[in-house]
Amino acid sequence: MSSPEHKKLIWELIKPIKVGMLVTKTTEDSGGMRGRPMSLVQDAYDGTLFFYTSKSDAKAFEIVNDTDVCLTFSNPKDNVYVSLTGKGCVTQNKELIDRYWNPWVAAWFENGKDDPDLAMLEIKISKGEHWDSKNNTLVQIFELAKATIKPATTPNLGKHEKFGKE
Repeated sequence: MSSPEHKKLIWELIKPIKVGMLVTKTTEDSGGMRGRPMSLVQDAYDGTLFFYTSKSDAKAFEIVNDTDVCLTFSNPKDNVYVSLTGKGCVTQNKELIDRYWNPWVAAWFENGKDDPDLAMLEIKISKGEHWDSKNNTLVQIFELAKATIKPATTPNLGKHEKFGKE
């Protein structure tokens, strides 16, 4: 888990990105992984992320079958990358559905909040890491070149931090 300050930092990194890739283990015999884009709907982060879905969608079945999930957020323009790992569950909690309902979500669910197939994914984050480099590409190239010339030098490409249980 992370501190309230760290949760605030994670939210500041992922909120402007808005869409993350949710990775689940497929229910196919091959046992592969599958990622798909999911849009943030909440206005704060306390260690849990919520996403709308159809309970009949493959990702819902995959999460019921194996609760381990990974979420990744990427903003290459600003050199921000976040990877979050946690446990997912599928819920039809009306209070949650009402709390985060908005016109964007309504566009995906034509039968509205009362759609019997409407559900939410609740992802409780347990660990992750983030990379945040304010350096532009030219500075990063310089840092890499410097490290190549001086092998004992580690390039300073920005901030990288892990958190949570390993």
